[in-house]
Amino acid sequence: MSVNDHPAALMSPTNTASFPVPQEWDVEPDPAAVPPARRLIRRIAEEWRVPMSDAALRDAELCADELLANAIEHTRARCRVTVRWTGERLRVEVADASLGLPDREAAEDTVTGGRGLLLVEGLAHSWGWHPTGPGKTVWFECAADQLATGEMEFVWT
Repeated sequence: MSVNDHPAALMSPTNTASFPVPQEWDVEPDPAAVPPARRLIRRIAEEWRVPMSDAALRDAELCADELLANAIEHTRARCRVTVRWTGERLRVEVADASLGLPDREAAEDTVTGGRGLLLVEGLAHSWGWHPTGPGKTVWFECAADQLATGEMEFVWT
């Protein structure tokens, strides 16, 4: 799938509801490929009418940017992006061929980079990774927010 392609939707047999078909594409091992991929993720969410505010979509873009940059920097190879809407959360997965595990504490205090996963942890509702074939998939999820849905989310402390 290229940046110019449009995501597809699958209609139910009764044509009363549509379910977004997960979108997948490869990203070239070039840092210049990250911004177009990040923008495509946002466009997919907007086309699916995912109930997220502009601020929440920007957070999702930033999280995607971090995962993509990490995959490209650490593998110097193509990575595969998958975007899904679960009905409650936007899920973005980045699969790469590296056996190296994500390490959110890799950066030393004196280093200016290496804190991307801490950012993902702070902005996404959840994130994680799992082994995939010869490598791994790192993912994050962003939930629909109350500004977009009108629903309140209660947090018990």
